[in-house]
Amino acid sequence: MRGFISSLRDRLTGRTAIAPDFDAPLAPEAPIAVIGDVHGRADLLGQLLNRLADEAPEHQIVLVGDYVDRGEQSRAVIERLRARPDLICLKGNHEAMCLAFLGDPEKHGARWLRNGGLQTLASFGVGLSGQGTDVERMTAARDAFAEALGAEGRAWMAALPLQWRSGNIAVVHAAADPAQPLQLQAERTLLWGHPDFGSRVREDGIWIAHGHVIHDRPVADQGRIATDTGAYASGRLTAALIAPGELRFVQTGTDR
Repeated sequence: MRGFISSLRDRLTGRTAIAPDFDAPLAPEAPIAVIGDVHGRADLLGQLLNRLADEAPEHQIVLVGDYVDRGEQSRAVIERLRARPDLICLKGNHEAMCLAFLGDPEKHGARWLRNGGLQTLASFGVGLSGQGTDVERMTAARDAFAEALGAEGRAWMAALPLQWRSGNIAVVHAAADPAQPLQLQAERTLLWGHPDFGSRVREDGIWIAHGHVIHDRPVADQGRIATDTGAYASGRLTAALIAPGELRFVQTGTDR
């Protein structure tokens, strides 16, 4: 809230705010492990979960979203996550696009398919037939996908939360508006990002662990912990292990 008030004051007085360096210590209530974007790599997810079970069994595992699309094993990823109620799974923008396709394939189908939805359909044994109009083909694919996913699978995806917090660590998919308190964040910001997220530090002492934007290696800087290392293409699925005053990263090996 301090950040929002100071930002408003600066705009009203015409002053340019100079944000201080972020110096809050890491202070989760208990150890957590934040896993970056999986994107259809069930093989890497299995490897990383096994490693965490050995190396960090006391850590609560939180996944930042984007379980589907781009990789070839989206169905297996969903099934594995649904079978693990001990995991905290957040919603990513790719789950949002998938749900939008299920709700209105004519309006949202083309965008989802361009962004990896074709691989997700294929993992469920669904393709786009070569007959009929584009709308008919898209609708037929939606119907087949909805049947394969099942009502429970669709409900699981729709119910995924947008953020999770422990102490001064907040986990989201893409970003958080640094001028707004966490309880006032817009859904679009949490799923798709915010223009000020990478350049302005928060003033409330809350670290934001996130995915969405691919980095060659995981990064922790100025109150932001980036965990997306492009697993679907790089073979590196990353987890940030966070404990009071401590942070380290673990990854699967490179296979490409």
